[in-house]
Amino acid sequence: MIYFPPLRRLLLPSLVCLAFILYYRSTSVIPGTRIHLSNLIIRDPDVTPEGFHVPLNELDHQQIYFGNISENYNSPPLSVYYPYHEPGATYHNGTDIAITYLDPATHEHLQRFFQCPREPNPITDHIRLPNLVYNISLIFMNETENERKSYLNPAIISLPSWSPNQYLVIGRVVTDGSHQQNLLCEANICYTGDAENARAGEQPCGDDDMLYLGGKTGMRCAMPPMTLNVPPTPAKKCPKSAEVMTDVPGFHDPRVFWTGKGEPLMMVNTQYAPSDSPLEQALTGRFRSRYACFGLWAIDLRKMHEPLDALLDSDPTHPDSSGPLMSYPALTELTRNPAASRGSVEKNWMFFSSNTGAYIHYDMNPTKRTFAKLLGGGLTTVNLTDPREMPCIEDPQEGKWHQGTNSLRLVLCDRSDPNCTPNGRNEVYFAIIHYKRKGMFDLPMRYERNVMVWSAEPPFSMLGVSKHPLLMYNETATGFEPEEGWQDDPEQQALLAAGEPGKENWALFTYTVSIAWAWGRQNDASEGKNLGYLDEEVILGIGVDDKDMVFSRVLARDLLQCLRACPPRSPTPLYVNPNQVQDDERREEEEHEKNDEEEEKEAEAEAEVVEEVSEGAEKAEASASREAKPKASDALEAVKEIDEAEESASASASEAGATASAKSTTKAKANAKDEG
Repeated sequence: MIYFPPLRRLLLPSLVCLAFILYYRSTSVIPGTRIHLSNLIIRDPDVTPEGFHVPLNELDHQQIYFGNISENYNSPPLSVYYPYHEPGATYHNGTDIAITYLDPATHEHLQRFFQCPREPNPITDHIRLPNLVYNISLIFMNETENERKSYLNPAIISLPSWSPNQYLVIGRVVTDGSHQQNLLCEANICYTGDAENARAGEQPCGDDDMLYLGGKTGMRCAMPPMTLNVPPTPAKKCPKSAEVMTDVPGFHDPRVFWTGKGEPLMMVNTQYAPSDSPLEQALTGRFRSRYACFGLWAIDLRKMHEPLDALLDSDPTHPDSSGPLMSYPALTELTRNPAASRGSVEKNWMFFSSNTGAYIHYDMNPTKRTFAKLLGGGLTTVNLTDPREMPCIEDPQEGKWHQGTNSLRLVLCDRSDPNCTPNGRNEVYFAIIHYKRKGMFDLPMRYERNVMVWSAEPPFSMLGVSKHPLLMYNETATGFEPEEGWQDDPEQQALLAAGEPGKENWALFTYTVSIAWAWGRQNDASEGKNLGYLDEEVILGIGVDDKDMVFSRVLARDLLQCLRACPPRSPTPLYVNPNQVQDDERREEEEHEKNDEEEEKEAEAEAEVVEEVSEGAEKAEASASREAKPKASDALEAVKEIDEAEESASASASEAGATASAKSTTKAKANAKDEG
């Protein structure tokens, strides 16, 4: 009888159970990793309380598709897009193209915006606009006071005119500081006081609204907010300087906007700390970021919020349409070329759409700016900035410049003007950029809000930047004493004159996260959501102290006031255009290959000639050698005979000389005897 010890008897059932557990767990999360293998959209059922951290591998959700095709990609030649030559240049296929070089200072549609209708604060240098900031709450109706949470970084877009709600808002929940948790909801603005100040479609604030909005006009969720989670995007390599980013779970800094084709997109920063686990590395290898530890990715918001998909499908102006096609149905990494220009941490890129395609504006600084054309799948060209474009951003002294919001397209006339027709020349793009002033320990002291304007036609030249930073009417100028920051405020002066306490600083710093055309325009379909006019309002999403969020509404013409014109083009290139370098390198490489082929053919021909000559020489030498052998033998015999004759003659001469010498000696002796 065979005996099994107790442990061996349990071995087979244990293995079966282990296999079952691994199979079950693989449908959600691989043990010991943060990998989710499902393919659908992430939705967390509930929002976690403030300060409560939920590890990613414990979230009960499903995952979005994501991928990357950027590895080993080289951009086509510059001539495929547009050349940097004088007007009248053509595409490589011969079609006409309009290349517009403008002198910003003489731009006929921008002249009025180079004037300053308001004087800046003499101490802080800012211009204070008459527009108020209002609170935003992502708390849905009927929630109690105890469920109140803090939110920040509002990314806002307005919804089409047939939508039952006005806006879509994404904001971050303030957690324990080590987790990025973002919420999405559709929201409306309610008003308090006189209805004359209300916009079309706005309703008076109810008791709930008054509670959560501080008793004033504001924006509040019209539906329960849903939690968004974008999957981690494994990085191929993370330097030590970027490792701190990868330790913060959740995606960062969402930006939402409408494209020129009517697509609602979200651009996010997402990251991943590479694991030492071989299993995790093997499973995530094909999804790794090809160059960025902390990269930028895009996805269509309809994949995150299904009601938005249904809303665009129900466009009354296109009853048979299923909405705009999706360029980014999956989470897609955005790139930059060439590879040497890529960084381990990428942030704050801007998207803009033209009739020549879609573009990404990467950055701008006091030396140059960079942008590229999107080719599909997140792939891009190399930098397309005009190499003769002069820098327009002033050299920072106490901080640095960086991009802040998405961009909008603007027609430089009023929609209400019947003679106002967009024609390219009277259109521009604009966005909010920040001058980030640093304080003690290099921490941000304040973000100064400036407007950046560039042409809507190739080569998309810079046109102007704000002369002075902009503040809203009730916004704090941080870094200054209250009496300095509010010096340009008439209410402040009236309070002080009456002997009453003046206004105080209510925030350490504010920063602009998003801009969008405000809701309320007639027949406002999705494909027109990115385009607006001077007499239309822009809604600004503003973050406060990394713990709160507000918004403001400003006419586009007021945002563009008091611009500083950018300098005209340089007569000579300021730097070597990488596109031209790329084209030259390709031509040189082709020429080198051609020359190498020709040299190889010449070398082969020379080798054949040398070989033929060598063979002929060998044959001739052999024949001459055979003929020369008997002649050489006869010559040797003749030489011997000559040598023998010479020896015989020499011997005879020696004998004759000896005889003569003897005779001479005898004669000499005889003479000597006679003399004696």
